[in-house]
Amino acid sequence: MSEQARGLGPSGPVVQSTLPRDGVQGQSPWPSISSLTDVYFNRTRAILGRFGDAHVVYAIFLRRPVVSAPRLMLAWLREVAAERGAEIGIELVHEEGAWVGAGEPLVYISGSFTALVDLETLLLQKIGPACVAAHNAYQMCLALPKVAFLAMDARHCAGTDMQVSMAYACSVGSEAARREGALGFIGNATDATAHFFGVPHGFGTMPHALIGYAGSTLRAAEMYAETFPDEPLTVLPDYFGAEITDSLAVCRRFADMAAAGRVSVRLDTHGGRFLEGLDPQSSYAVLEKHSPGAIRRYRSDAELRYLVGTGVSAAAIWRMRDALDEAGFPRVRIVASSGFGVEKCRVMADAGAPIDVVGTGSFLPDTWSETYATADIVAYDGQSRVKLGREFLLRR
Repeated sequence: MSEQARGLGPSGPVVQSTLPRDGVQGQSPWPSISSLTDVYFNRTRAILGRFGDAHVVYAIFLRRPVVSAPRLMLAWLREVAAERGAEIGIELVHEEGAWVGAGEPLVYISGSFTALVDLETLLLQKIGPACVAAHNAYQMCLALPKVAFLAMDARHCAGTDMQVSMAYACSVGSEAARREGALGFIGNATDATAHFFGVPHGFGTMPHALIGYAGSTLRAAEMYAETFPDEPLTVLPDYFGAEITDSLAVCRRFADMAAAGRVSVRLDTHGGRFLEGLDPQSSYAVLEKHSPGAIRRYRSDAELRYLVGTGVSAAAIWRMRDALDEAGFPRVRIVASSGFGVEKCRVMADAGAPIDVVGTGSFLPDTWSETYATADIVAYDGQSRVKLGREFLLRR
């Protein structure tokens, strides 16, 4: 199977990167559907072969609010159905990007019970996590509507299937937020899934490893600029714990680029220490200067940490902005990363933190059990029937 057909090409179809096949185990590099699904579905299929098929209607839903992100699941379903020569019906109750309440059916799928019964497990895997991640991305974008986001989730994904699914989900949530006026996600960190964001390639400049190799933040910036002279420069200044000092050194070295707005500082200070020059007392002072109401409104320990704690806090971002402006670099942009989930984005918005771009993979579902989608058959051969307690799934 080509990379494009597997959904890995820059503009290829949005199909999962591995398609489980029917057939004898060992004759294909891909595991068979029967080997990946729950055994009781395989046994049900065998029973149907003995006692006769039926026309069924499945309803798929989640138990929590989500944003509808069904495209990868439906693309896979159509491909499997085509290979099996089966006709399926798809009634998408909520279009891609629509908000869906807890327990509301996302989609009804109809067709031969024999053709569909062993697909349930894999269909649920492909829709549940995507819908939750899309909802998270949507909320993050709305929390900071004037900030651009960059998806940096790939390193946290459990394999390429999840990487494709999460990038797709993020793009769906972002687009939903854009329709409400947010800037949303402008791209992501890998070439393979950049097409979900409408761009030809991933974005990024340097990891901490390059700075370790170079021996200094400034030298890493020089190496990058020499290798990619036409590219904007985003520097990562926390390696030596000298975020302010090293950022200003880079800005002075590349003063023309800084004046043109082609230099950015990415704050990624880890949670074990404060940004250079800050401590609890000075962090409070920074916020008292720029956003005094934020401290008075905090409601939890987590919110207080995001405001004035260690790592990339609102105080740290304001302090970096002050330092850049005071040194004559008002057009140097600030990229913030490190744990920017929904709650942290909301806190940053409340503090008015001067962020230009957020780099994050924290739209990935935090509580995996929330991603569990469920499917129930709601009709057999045209007769409505569902297990007790799931009557809310019946077509109205």
